[in-house]
Amino acid sequence: MKVLSVASEIAPLIKTGGLADVAGALPAALKDLGVEMRSLVPGYPSVLSALGDGTQIMTDGDLFGGPAQVLFGQAEGLDLYVLDAAHLFYRDGGPYAAPDGYDWWDNPQRFAALCWMAARLCNEGHLHGWQPDVLQAHDWQGGLAPVYMQRLGASHKVGSVMSIHNIAFTGSAGADMIASLRLPAEGYNAGGFEFYGRISALKAGIAYADKVNTVSPTYAEELKTEGFGMGFDGTLRYKGKDFVGILNGIDTEAWNPANDPEIATYKTLPGKGKARAALIEEMELAPEGGPICVVVSRLTEQKGLDLLLHALPDLIERDGRLVLLGSGDPWLEGQFAEAAVANPGKVAVRIGYNEPLSHRIIAGGDAILVPSRFEPCGLTQLYGLRYGTVPVVAQTGGLADTVIPHTVATRTANVATGIQFAPNSVQALQEAIGQLCDLWAEPKVFQQMQRNGMKFPVGWDTSAAAYAALFAEAAKHP
Repeated sequence: MKVLSVASEIAPLIKTGGLADVAGALPAALKDLGVEMRSLVPGYPSVLSALGDGTQIMTDGDLFGGPAQVLFGQAEGLDLYVLDAAHLFYRDGGPYAAPDGYDWWDNPQRFAALCWMAARLCNEGHLHGWQPDVLQAHDWQGGLAPVYMQRLGASHKVGSVMSIHNIAFTGSAGADMIASLRLPAEGYNAGGFEFYGRISALKAGIAYADKVNTVSPTYAEELKTEGFGMGFDGTLRYKGKDFVGILNGIDTEAWNPANDPEIATYKTLPGKGKARAALIEEMELAPEGGPICVVVSRLTEQKGLDLLLHALPDLIERDGRLVLLGSGDPWLEGQFAEAAVANPGKVAVRIGYNEPLSHRIIAGGDAILVPSRFEPCGLTQLYGLRYGTVPVVAQTGGLADTVIPHTVATRTANVATGIQFAPNSVQALQEAIGQLCDLWAEPKVFQQMQRNGMKFPVGWDTSAAAYAALFAEAAKHP
């Protein structure tokens, strides 16, 4: 089976979050299952540089404002179609925002272009020798592809799967852009791509795709409720059995404490002590004390980092320490920076994102905090498990699906891997931090949780099989 993945980012070439990790890991995970996946991605400068000399597959003289071409080649072990459209993607700044932090004004056109060429690849694949059986569209940036497939006549021969990584981002555009975005006027209705008086690329993908999935079973159930669905709950309930949750995995080679080039490597807990000592030195932490808690995250309210600010005094009072790496909300950045200044040796903060540093932080920590208000899947708790860093997580989405909470029963059965808390409040987080510190005071119990986590399956084996089955169901010609 052949699958065309359409994604706005792909690790390790371009990454802002978990979508890139999934898009980058799935091709290799599916290969042994007989699924050949190629990925269509925008021609950002970093992507074009990694691709080098690609083979021109198709051209477009006027793709939403300028000429474009699709190049095929390999980079970092990935088979890539790269949309080389300089007027849309060859810019300084991030994939979605300018250097000033504001979204690119033409994001609707930029990712409509990506989707248009994806639909053309599905429709004209036979012209260049590779015809996909299924298209996988990732988040709103790929959401218009199933619409364009229908318009170009590809939907009768190529199936489609819409993969939702975070429903909070809808891909909104004004209704006056229907014609300029090459959308069918008849699709602007409650059953199509209309969403509260505007176009939604995410709604388009959900409505037009043959199958829809999100990145954990619990998040899939949450999205069908008003409290989590953010206005899409009715549409998702209408999809019925065509909407499923498939848990994310992680790249267990890139995240492997036994051979990670960024850390003092280890296979067992005694070896983890070297990574812990290195983190204490690098972050200038007090050498003795309670558990070292770590956070690697976007700094947003969704991630519950405002709750952590309020609970931080409790951690410090229990002689705990905090190391935080992330960026996002300027207010949160400032508050955590101030906390570091006010608590030298207890709180260390690095604003920004640094992949090697994230490995060192997770390897050296005793516990990783993920207090998200909602979390489609979450990856940092999986990295924590892999590295023997006990997750303390909110009981939501993929966090609930991947962490076995410490209870009387799980302690008796010797299977606990972390701590869950609910509801999502300052008090509940404070209680979870208290539980963490109590467990830290019982070294045998805490270390067994660490060992349990390091043995817990966090790779793609099970999830890749579920994706292969979903693609088979979506294919028009099994």
